Amino acid sequence: MQAKLGAVVMTALTLMYLWLMGERGWLMLQQPSAIAKIMGFLILVFPLFALYGIGAELVFGSRVEKMASQVEQEGRWPIKDLPTLPSGRPEKAAAQREFDRIRELANLAPEDWHSWFDLGLAYDACGDRRRARASMRKALKLRSEK
Repeated sequence: MQAKLGAVVMTALTLMYLWLMGERGWLMLQQPSAIAKIMGFLILVFPLFALYGIGAELVFGSRVEKMASQVEQEGRWPIKDLPTLPSGRPEKAAAQREFDRIRELANLAPEDWHSWFDLGLAYDACGDRRRARASMRKALKLRSEK
């Protein structure tokens, strides 16, 4: 839920930037100076990259959420009842034990998208978001191939 709120806030801020700076960018494009034209162009284009990135993240999050719902409906949620710190994050030692168990299971079924989904959750529990996202992307790819 917090990630969704963050994405909505970032989208709103980017749109607000486009609204507020769009006129300035347009005015700079009308100037005879090449530097002013370049700055005007960049003022208008950079937020479009941000919107693309936000959109891609929203689509990724939505697809992972659907996949998570399916795993939950199947009764196959891999990580249950990990002890947590006051911050809500899992304890490192418990998360590492769970990760080792899930990694071994994933090695036995590398073509099953469930394995990669489980591995993504295990990476996330260990705090490795980059590998967690890569595992979820692999799970999405394998799931769409079936």
